[in-house]
Amino acid sequence: MSGLKNSPFGKRLRASHHDVEEEAPKRNRPRVNPIFGGSTPSLDSRTTSDSSGGPASPIDHPTPRKIREYGDRFVPSRDGGDMRTSFHLMDDGPLTPSKSRIIPSESDALKEQANAIFNSILHTEVTPPSPHRRPVSPTRPTASGSIMPSTPTRRRLFAYSSPSTSNPATPTRRLDTPTDEAYSMSPVRAASRQLLESPRRQLRSVCKTPYRVLDAPELADDFYLNLVDWSSTNVLGVGLGSCVYLWTAHNAAVSKLCDLADSNDTISSVSWVQKGTTLAVGTLAGRLHIYDASTLQLQRTYQQAHSQRIGALAWNAHILSSGSRDRMIHHRDAREPTSRPFRRSAGHRQEVCGLKWSGDGGAGAATLASGGNDNKVCIWDLRGSKRAGAAGRNVPAASGSSGSAGEEAPGDAPLWKFHEHTAAVKALAWDPHVSGVLATGGGTQDKHIRFWNVINGTMLNELDTGSQVCNLIWSLTSHELVSTHGFSSTTAQNQICIWKYPTLNMVASLTGHTNRVLYLAMSPDGETIVTGAGDETLRFWNAFPKENHDRELENLVGYGKFIR
Repeated sequence: MSGLKNSPFGKRLRASHHDVEEEAPKRNRPRVNPIFGGSTPSLDSRTTSDSSGGPASPIDHPTPRKIREYGDRFVPSRDGGDMRTSFHLMDDGPLTPSKSRIIPSESDALKEQANAIFNSILHTEVTPPSPHRRPVSPTRPTASGSIMPSTPTRRRLFAYSSPSTSNPATPTRRLDTPTDEAYSMSPVRAASRQLLESPRRQLRSVCKTPYRVLDAPELADDFYLNLVDWSSTNVLGVGLGSCVYLWTAHNAAVSKLCDLADSNDTISSVSWVQKGTTLAVGTLAGRLHIYDASTLQLQRTYQQAHSQRIGALAWNAHILSSGSRDRMIHHRDAREPTSRPFRRSAGHRQEVCGLKWSGDGGAGAATLASGGNDNKVCIWDLRGSKRAGAAGRNVPAASGSSGSAGEEAPGDAPLWKFHEHTAAVKALAWDPHVSGVLATGGGTQDKHIRFWNVINGTMLNELDTGSQVCNLIWSLTSHELVSTHGFSSTTAQNQICIWKYPTLNMVASLTGHTNRVLYLAMSPDGETIVTGAGDETLRFWNAFPKENHDRELENLVGYGKFIR
């Protein structure tokens, strides 16, 4: 018995009996941990002289402290708090105060629409509108909130009277309405029920998994290179180390186009002509090669095309434009044997890492967009067009795109120059559906996609993506934009995002790469996009499937039923 008496259980039993028998003020005692059976010292810094846990003398504590006791139930207080926090609806991952928008790691249009409806219904159900209260007369002071309400004297509690017809909130008037909540058998309110039953816009779903993954060894993890491009003949060109490989889409055949290991050079950019089988290849040493992919033959080589690496290439019919680390943009006619460019454009103070011609290489495609490591976007017009107020600054363009070998115009000034980006601009994409609209994406310090009207030189809109924008490309079948991302300040990194324009709502977010998604290309039919990353993989996504494609095939086959 002595062991039980000195055990923690015995001490607790004696302490409880002592509290019941004596009406003395509560005193601090050592708290007992019921799980491990040992005593835990109190959080009070004052120590008691009784080590056995008995009551202390009231003289030691002239002012008794009220100890707040808690039960075994925890009821959170939601007054004045955030609804999403109170109901555990916070998004996964830490929030970044410096960012106004965070891309979720897995999201699509259907999920975002469902989340928005759920949040609206939750807000309607949890926080209903406050009931109508009678106005308080200004001449009659209201009683203090601390005074308990009492029953008024000399007044009947139950009395028969006719309902007031002036107040529409009386129960009789409410019950006259067939749609009153008193007659409803739904578990939600009328506002929530109306929201659930309202028609919603049909949204397309995008497959979140790639239908094909190819290994790409030695695919460089360099933001300033462009090593993947898809031709109009459905052939994918990829630069891997010192080699260029061709992957034919319809039969998955792979062929090696060139190997620059003998010259100790490395591929830095590849670009297909808009229509045809001609492929331009730029290198780190500043050389420029032009190949015929159908015969795997070298057509032309410019040994000193640039003094440093060529990171960006762009075709406009037979005109090949190249941007280099030497800050220059050179324009060459691929039909001419001369090695000197017929036009040079100098508008960037650092490396040119993005080039894109408007249009599909037709006669009207005379506008070139360039992005540089100096955070600038330049718009060029080789026809010699001048904007208002720029007379005398632009140098007239050379007459004809196929000038003679000796003719060379000096460095002309850009038509427009945009300074809003705060990081390197590699991602450039012309809108194929609206003339004169350009989308540009900034690097790690910028994280924005901006839309420009190059006709009047104004910014139309901007989107904070929350991560490094590596590539941009427009859909050919719908007014949507694809962006690939790299470094991010959130947990969601290395994503491929599809945005609806001009609302800029996210249609889908595709994940799978473990490194920055630095390369992006689209198939000639506009259905498939291919992405490449530093994880040395190429992933093929069915991002824009044709609508009613199978139905059209069924209709074509169905005509055979009418043939006898």
